[in-house]
Amino acid sequence: MKVLGINCSPRKGGNTEILLKEVFKALEKENIKTELFQIGGKRLSGCIACMKCKKKKDGFCHQKNDVINECIKKMMKADAIIIGSPVYFADITADAKALIEVAGYAMRAAGNPMKHKPAAAVIAVRRAGAIHSLHSINNFFLINEMIVVGSSYWNVGIGREKGEVLNDEEGMRTMKVLGENMAWVMKKIKGKSKK
Repeated sequence: MKVLGINCSPRKGGNTEILLKEVFKALEKENIKTELFQIGGKRLSGCIACMKCKKKKDGFCHQKNDVINECIKKMMKADAIIIGSPVYFADITADAKALIEVAGYAMRAAGNPMKHKPAAAVIAVRRAGAIHSLHSINNFFLINEMIVVGSSYWNVGIGREKGEVLNDEEGMRTMKVLGENMAWVMKKIKGKSKK
């Protein structure tokens, strides 16, 4: 089993990545493989409503959106998905929004190939906008008929400068519990699918 973590922060090695890797630690303890995919800061664009994905029904964008298409391919192969974003002006990054727009529309046109996969949002925040950002990502999961995995608190870590989330003990503990809960859900689904 494998979990794909998508980092929508343009800041490599920043708080969002730290939070994702904390979830990964708990997953890896349960012998679940993890992969981090960096989408933040790369060249991509949002949906332009060309409707080509709706005609092709293959789950991919048919504009020059190579990074998002690579991410979609990885999402389809993974057993579970985590999307992480910092909060910019009380919302997710433009990169996260582009991923949600493009992947959401293209995959729905293909009949929701992500249906029943466990998923979770992870948010790095300095001050405000965390819950709104969490909802923005969770809405993507819900409309794709995915299973949203929770933790002991909302999946949020507080920090501004690189590494400051490490000082948020509750946030780091929340990421650990999120990883444990995701592993549990994944194992339950795998066990049921064998019958």
